[in-house]
Amino acid sequence: MIRERTRELLEQLQAGDVSVEAALEQLSRLPFVETEHARIDTHRALRQGLPEVIFGPGKTPLQIAEIATVLQGEGQHVLVTRVEADAAAQVAERLPGGRYDAVSRVLWFGPEVVAPIGKGTIAVVAAGTADLPVAREAELVAGYFGNKVEVLQDVGVAGIHRLLASQDVLRSARVLIVCAGMEGALPSVVGGLVDKPVIAVPTSVGYGASLGGIAALLGMLTSCASNVTVVNIDNGFGAAHVATLINRL
Repeated sequence: MIRERTRELLEQLQAGDVSVEAALEQLSRLPFVETEHARIDTHRALRQGLPEVIFGPGKTPLQIAEIATVLQGEGQHVLVTRVEADAAAQVAERLPGGRYDAVSRVLWFGPEVVAPIGKGTIAVVAAGTADLPVAREAELVAGYFGNKVEVLQDVGVAGIHRLLASQDVLRSARVLIVCAGMEGALPSVVGGLVDKPVIAVPTSVGYGASLGGIAALLGMLTSCASNVTVVNIDNGFGAAHVATLINRL
C-alpha cells in the first residue's frame, strides 16, 4: 500500500498535480509516527516490501488499537499476531472491522481475501493436529501477505503414507513451511522429496524430553536435507514472512 501511494504521489508531482511543498509534507510522515506508546514504522513497507506487524503479547488492547489506527491512517492493512481472544474483542470495540482467528490468535484489519502477488504457491505442512495453531498462523499471515496458500495437516512421520499421498501438493509449491514438534523429523523428510526451499518451524509440542520445542529445533538445525532452513520455536509468522519474500523473487 505505501509503495503504491508513494508511486502515485511521485506521478502526481511529475504531472504537476501536486506541489513540491505538498509532496514534501506527505513524504515527511513516512519514516515513523510517534504516539504516546510507540514509534510506528510507517516506512517499512516501502523499505522492506512488507508493512509493520503488531506483536500482541505485552501490549494492552488500547496500545494495539492505537498502533493499528495509525497504520490504517497511512493506508495500510493491519495484522496483529498472538493476540488473545479477550484482548482482540477489546480492540474491536475501539476499531471495528477486524477479523479474528482463535486458533492462530491472528487479528486482521483488511480484505477477507488478498489478491495473490506471489509468483507461486506456499505450502504449509503440519505434522499433527497439535501443531495447527502455529501452522494456522503461517497460513493466515502468508495469505494476508498476498500469497496463494495450500495446507496439508496431520501428515507427520508416524504415518508417513499420509504425506506421500500428497506429493503433488509438495512438489508444486514454490516454497514450503513445515511445522512439527516432538522430534521434528518432518522437514527433513519433506526436504528430501522436493527441490524447493523448506522453512522448518519447530513447535513446542511434545512430552518432557522435547523440552518445549528445543529437541525439534536441534533436530531441524542438524537436518541432512540441504534445502531446509529453520526459524524459531512456534514462529509461524517469521516463516510466512520469509516465504513471502522468497515467493516474490
